[in-house]
Amino acid sequence: MAAERIEILQVGPSVASFNKALDDAYGVHKLWLAPDRAALLAEVGPRVRAIATTAGFGAKRDLIAALPKLEIVACFGVGVDAIDTAYCKERGIPVTNTPDVLTEDVADTAIALTLATLRRLPQADRFIRDGKWGDAKRTGGNFPLADTLGRKTMGIFGMGRIGQATAKRAEACGMRVVYTGPRAKPELPQSYLPSLRALAEACDVLMITSPGGAATAKQVNAEILQALGPKGYVVNVARGSIIDEQALIAALQNRTIAGAGLDVFAEEPNVPEALWAMENVVLLPHIGSATQQTRDAMGALTVRNLAAHFAGEPLLTPYG
Repeated sequence: MAAERIEILQVGPSVASFNKALDDAYGVHKLWLAPDRAALLAEVGPRVRAIATTAGFGAKRDLIAALPKLEIVACFGVGVDAIDTAYCKERGIPVTNTPDVLTEDVADTAIALTLATLRRLPQADRFIRDGKWGDAKRTGGNFPLADTLGRKTMGIFGMGRIGQATAKRAEACGMRVVYTGPRAKPELPQSYLPSLRALAEACDVLMITSPGGAATAKQVNAEILQALGPKGYVVNVARGSIIDEQALIAALQNRTIAGAGLDVFAEEPNVPEALWAMENVVLLPHIGSATQQTRDAMGALTVRNLAAHFAGEPLLTPYG
């Protein structure tokens, strides 16, 4: 007689390879498909031993509390700020995430977004599509001059894996790199600055690669944007919560800063309409790690963490 399958709760959908791997290995209850979430949790909650979630869907306290036999929360993604990790710790429930496997793709996006923002590449694309190239009456015929990356300073807020990978790419583009974070890292060749304000004052491009959560919420505020100045740019590939979004909108409208490149927002997928029409902003729908190869690798690592837990083996990538 076949052994009963371990029952897990999948909070939201993900890439097909991850969904299939979970379905093949476990009895999966798909929370997002439940017509009545409370009814599903009341029915299966006493049997669920794991949560599989994503950095976006997370796992709040009320969900965790509804699962008395919960043993592990496995997150598809690096950020765990949408997971109540404090409550998990209180209950002795380990949390895993997927660092490393997405570092290179997010760093690629960080530099691509920097290039797109300073060189105004999406705007140039629209210039052609709108039939403006060569239209002397409307535009003078040519696209307006943009800004250069070379010889500028990138200030990286959060010099972890992604920050360091971004630094290498920025330097390859001829940029100087400085950084700030909780502490200096003497092993790095780049200069450490003691505060976010000092970083903003010293750089032309403020690159945000810091973790989200309460410790960094709205750290990039009106004061920091003022320090960045009218020739400075903000690029965010981390978490929307790190920027005071209303202060950013005001700074862009008032030309307190030159522009912004944003892959993340405070309340995704709700992007403030004020940003839509701004010509000094490039907007991406949170695609920092969105390649097939990386998302498949993230899913595989999440599944391996679950398998290790249920086999009584050390977790591959525990958080905290």
